[in-house]
Amino acid sequence: MFVLTADQHDSRAGRDAVPDAIALTTAAAGAALALPPERTAGDEFQAVFDAAPAALDVALALTRTREWSVGLGVGEVERPLPREVRAARGDAFVAARDAVERAKTAPTRVAVSGPDAADGEALVRLLVELRDRRSEEGWEVYDLLARGLTQREAAAELGITPSAASRRASAAGLRAEEAAVPALARALGRLDPDAPGE
Repeated sequence: MFVLTADQHDSRAGRDAVPDAIALTTAAAGAALALPPERTAGDEFQAVFDAAPAALDVALALTRTREWSVGLGVGEVERPLPREVRAARGDAFVAARDAVERAKTAPTRVAVSGPDAADGEALVRLLVELRDRRSEEGWEVYDLLARGLTQREAAAELGITPSAASRRASAAGLRAEEAAVPALARALGRLDPDAPGE
């Protein structure tokens, strides 16, 4: 299983971002949540995921905001699962704690811990670094494509030509991310001891 621990940056100096992050996590993960997100400390929350794709989607969404250090822990979670994250235990929780502590000092604000997780962590960090270089214009195209619009429709929505939208998408690395995310989710999924066939 995958445990995500997220710690808010500079929470004492700013707003409490935990409620918004919990809502984002719930919306992004849906049925892939084994245990729903829950505040576990003043400026921290955790969630448990059945599958790598949802855990990765949430980690990417949180790092985009630049408000969070995000740790992904991969490993076993004791069964039966309790009703609340705070009552759960297992190796994945220990790994997530290690990961979030390391994420606090990482330029990409993310880390992955668990058996043989070093390659997965390197690839997640590489993807976040690519996303960190994206301009606001690139994110505009990304968000419209993520809503299901075609590139031509996104161009019309933005009031630009299709060729301008194509240039924005290329500069933003959207095609590279589109190919990388499923491959990275599969690589992370192979680390999960609870995955079918393991």
